[in-house]
Amino acid sequence: MSYKNGRDILPPSLLKELQQYIEGELIYIPKQSQTRAGWGENNGTRQQMLKRNKEIYLQYKNGMTTIQLTQKYHLSEDSIRKIILKMRQSQREAVSAR
Repeated sequence: MSYKNGRDILPPSLLKELQQYIEGELIYIPKQSQTRAGWGENNGTRQQMLKRNKEIYLQYKNGMTTIQLTQKYHLSEDSIRKIILKMRQSQREAVSAR
């Protein structure tokens, strides 16, 4: 997203109307479409984290301790536990959906 000067892109009548509400301040004008991408969907971060979380869960199932996982992934023990719990629940849901 880049900064644009209203004087360069808006009709003078609309610019004058907007100046009555906000003058000299920054304003965000959302896209017309109502659909917005979720967090991390556009840049692939969501998929990278899902892959990492699956790796953490698999390593936990294969005997790695939460302490070892915190050291390997530089996450808190609480975060590791939440990841394991979430992955365990999603795996159970996938099995029960079959």
